Amino acid sequence: MASNVNPTVRRRRLGQELRRLRELKGMTAEEVAERLLVSQSKISRLENGRRSISQRDVRDLCGVYEVEDQRIVDSLMEMARDSRQQGWWHTFGDIPYSVYIGLETDAESLRVYEPQLVTGLLQTRAYAEALVQGALPETSTAEIEKRVQVRMRRQERITAENNPLRLWVVLDEAALRRVVGSKLVMREQLDHLIEMSQLPHVTVQVLPFEVGAHPGLNGQYAILEFTDAADSSVVYLEGVTSDLYLEKAQDVQKYAVMYEHLRAQSLNVEQSRQFIAKVAKGYAD
Repeated sequence: MASNVNPTVRRRRLGQELRRLRELKGMTAEEVAERLLVSQSKISRLENGRRSISQRDVRDLCGVYEVEDQRIVDSLMEMARDSRQQGWWHTFGDIPYSVYIGLETDAESLRVYEPQLVTGLLQTRAYAEALVQGALPETSTAEIEKRVQVRMRRQERITAENNPLRLWVVLDEAALRRVVGSKLVMREQLDHLIEMSQLPHVTVQVLPFEVGAHPGLNGQYAILEFTDAADSSVVYLEGVTSDLYLEKAQDVQKYAVMYEHLRAQSLNVEQSRQFIAKVAKGYAD
């Protein structure tokens, strides 16, 4: 469940405010870096919320930006302190996609397109275990178990009684046809998918092969949206060694339009359930 203080979101909000102060001062990130004798990449990482921000960083930046209102400085310092706290996921050790988990934990809604696999928030434990084992063949048993535990913990946002995550998933037919684990695992997974799709805040649509070419051929992506107006929407693109987060309004808009096309080309909700049930029945043989 979302904690009262989400360090990922705090870093993001603080970074946005520091960028705003820099722009008000009319300075470039390079100019700020030269003043503080640090790299330009550090300033960029502080502003995009991908790097932990210390109170000293805030103090130095406020000095460069000549922030005279002590209340603003104190507020930013408090945000910096909160941003260094640990979210629930830190108890599991080093998680490669911890930034994404922090955003997902605080998101109000999530739109996902999955071309190959059932999305993580709707996976059964057996499916998740088989998936991690297959995708990361050199991973230890302990590491596999840790990743599965994190995935199961993330799913609490879907079943939460208060303020559950609104989830909309478009699954390519390939995600239903690819046998992960075994036919039994797939049957249980697809039955679970149908069950979860009946929650009022969860929508699942299937994009059948017969559609042909479509806007999602470039691969998986997710769009996260937040309740607080200060938090802009984010497009998340998962990579093998690093992930990409797009926050510019024009980038988010392009992916949002693509998603509308994917939804329009997919089977409707009831047709999707019937399609999933038909595929699941084939795994019973």
